[in-house]
Amino acid sequence: MKSLKIFILLQFLTLIGSAQHLPAYQIFDEKGKKTSYKKMLKQVKKSDIFLFGELHDNAIAHWLQLELIKNAYSHNENLLLGAEMMEADNQASLNEFLEGKMDQKGLDSTARLWPNYKTDYAPLVNFAKENEIPFIATNVPRRYANLVYKNGFTALDSLSKEEKEWIVPLPFPFDSELPTYKNILAMMGDHGSEKLVMAQALKDATMAHFILKNYKEGHLFIHFNGAYHSDFYEGILWYLQQEKPMLNYLTISTVTQNNLSKLEEEHVGKAHFIICVDADMTSTY
Repeated sequence: MKSLKIFILLQFLTLIGSAQHLPAYQIFDEKGKKTSYKKMLKQVKKSDIFLFGELHDNAIAHWLQLELIKNAYSHNENLLLGAEMMEADNQASLNEFLEGKMDQKGLDSTARLWPNYKTDYAPLVNFAKENEIPFIATNVPRRYANLVYKNGFTALDSLSKEEKEWIVPLPFPFDSELPTYKNILAMMGDHGSEKLVMAQALKDATMAHFILKNYKEGHLFIHFNGAYHSDFYEGILWYLQQEKPMLNYLTISTVTQNNLSKLEEEHVGKAHFIICVDADMTSTY
C-alpha cells in the first residue's frame, strides 16, 4: 500500500510539473513548422555568414545570442563576430578593448555604446575578448545616416576621404522597391520619406560592406542586428548577395506572440529560422 501511495504521489507531482511548464520561446523554420535549437545550431555551423535578427529589448534573444556563439565556437574556433550596435568609426577603440589596452570605462567614454550595452551586448564583446575573437563594428556612424535622412545620398559626396572609410564605397546600389523598404513608408505614414528609406539602405549596405570586408574563407561570421535589417531576406542580406552570391547565408528573426503553439501568418517566411518569444517576457529596457 505504501508503494502504491508513493507511486500515486510521484504521478501527481509529474502532472503538476507538466501543467506548470511555461515555455518562454519556440523556434520555427521559414515555413512555420516547429523546430529545435539543436537543428537551428546545426545549420548555423554550416553557414559562412549568419545574421541574427533581434528585437533590441528582448531578453530571450540576447540570451540565445550568447549561448549560440559559445556553441558555435566550441565547434569552430575560426569565429568572427560583428554587430549593428557598434559604429565603424569606433573600431579602433573596440580593438583596444579587445586587446586589453583599454578598460571598460575607456570604451564607455570613447565609443557611442547603446544604453543597453552593459546588459545585452557586453556579454558578447567580453566573450570575444576572452577568446581572442575579432569583433567588427559594422554600422555606419549615425551622423552620416542622419545626413542622408535630411539631404539624400548626394550629401555623402562632401565627406572627406577619411570619413568615407567608415561607410560603404560610393556609389552603391539602391532599390526603393524592395518590399521591406516600401513597408517602412507605409508604417511611417505622413512621417515617411524616400530619404528615410535611403538612410536605412545606407545602414544595410554599410553593415554588409564591413561583414564582407572582414569575412575570411573557412570562418563563420555571426552578425547581430535588428531583425528588420534582415527580415524577408532583404536589407543586409540583399546587399551581401549582390556582392558575394556564392557564400552560404543564414538568417534568424525574432518575434513575439501571445500564443507560441503556432507561428502567426505575418511571421512566416521572415527568415530561415524564427525565434518566437512569449509576449509577456520581460524586456531588458
